[in-house]
Amino acid sequence: MDLLVIGGGLAGCEAALAAARQGLKVSLWDMKPAGKSPASSLPWLGELVCSNSLRSRNQDSAVGMLKLEMELLGSRVIAAALATQVAAGQALAVDRQAFARYLDGEVSNHPYITRQCRLVSSISQLPPQVPVIMATGPLTHPDLAASLARLTGGHLYFYDAIAPIVEADSIDMNLAFWGNRYGPPGQGDYLNCPLSQEEWRIFYDALLNSPQTPLHDFEEARYFEGCLPLEVMARRGPQTLLFGPLKPVGFVDPRSGRRPQALLQLRREDARGQMFNLVGCQTKLTYGAQEKVFRLVPALRQARFARLGSIHRNTFINAPQVLNPDLSLKDHPWLTVAGQLAGVEGYVESAACGLWAGLNAARRRQGLPPLLFPPTTAMGGLAFHLQNRATDNFQPSNITWGLLPPLPPPPPPARKWAKKDKNLALGQRARRDLLAWMKEEKLEIFSG
Repeated sequence: MDLLVIGGGLAGCEAALAAARQGLKVSLWDMKPAGKSPASSLPWLGELVCSNSLRSRNQDSAVGMLKLEMELLGSRVIAAALATQVAAGQALAVDRQAFARYLDGEVSNHPYITRQCRLVSSISQLPPQVPVIMATGPLTHPDLAASLARLTGGHLYFYDAIAPIVEADSIDMNLAFWGNRYGPPGQGDYLNCPLSQEEWRIFYDALLNSPQTPLHDFEEARYFEGCLPLEVMARRGPQTLLFGPLKPVGFVDPRSGRRPQALLQLRREDARGQMFNLVGCQTKLTYGAQEKVFRLVPALRQARFARLGSIHRNTFINAPQVLNPDLSLKDHPWLTVAGQLAGVEGYVESAACGLWAGLNAARRRQGLPPLLFPPTTAMGGLAFHLQNRATDNFQPSNITWGLLPPLPPPPPPARKWAKKDKNLALGQRARRDLLAWMKEEKLEIFSG
């Protein structure tokens, strides 16, 4: 083999396919289909665990621009998402099973990729003198994580929570309504469940006082701010939820003709609309408590849960201290770390890391220098985050415009950029600079 990829999540699949597309003979090792991680339920590679949404597709958003850049670079994860998407307003959401089957098929049927069902529990198990991309994700086997920690001098962890899913025919459609925020009533991709002031009070009190899944004595809860459990947000005060996942602004309850006190949104989980995800309701409440609390939402009083929320550990390395700018380990450059294990957060960001790692693996094989993306691009913003030595407490991050260099002053007479104009200008600059850089590097431009 020319390259070994460990892990068949988004980053691993993307890395293997990118390298194979450049002619490398790749071996991909993953537990599936014989084994699964604690958070997995599907037998295929490329499983989406927490949500079925890859977030905004708008190119005035940082994650929307990241998706476009990946598409230009030939991302198979983005191709899979576009082929299996479900309606979700301005977001790119997918049918989870169809998406995983698509990626699994891409990997399994590629002539340059060989799959092996293997659990790696130590770096010492890896074949010598073979470049490795480790993309084992947030639930890296504890023994492998310990082995990596010894190699890098330590690792960190935090906890991530999964939102429940309900069956569509168990939702009371007389108490829910379709609509997108600020959109015309009765039209839209989200199913909205309003709560009156009294209903909200009962729901909030139950959320505060319901039992949670206990942590082990040796575990410390350290949550990612972008994916806080609902009950953790609730403890910061009711306004945290009312300005967050249960925000009612932009909606009118058709039953009362007024804006509700709170509103829980549901998003399609599959192409046929048979299951719905409780948007923003990731939780570590006990299973019994989840059913009781969420059935306090009037439209969900008879809800049947296809999946309840859960909590899982997210393992990642201290990237600024141990990674080179090309994602290889400083002291062991034969080993590249990609995806959430490298210190990014989110499906799209993880896949982007895998794409980058796979392209660089091919470059090394060809004797070429590694790809270092322009800092003005979304890919470059991720690279900046992973090399940011200014922080004393490195934590995973989604892509944001704040990771890119600021714009020059706007054209006169404006003294400062309006937010929408600024984001649009950042996106236009990113696309322009990426295309120019790709031409300089003689990289194939795929679409977009």
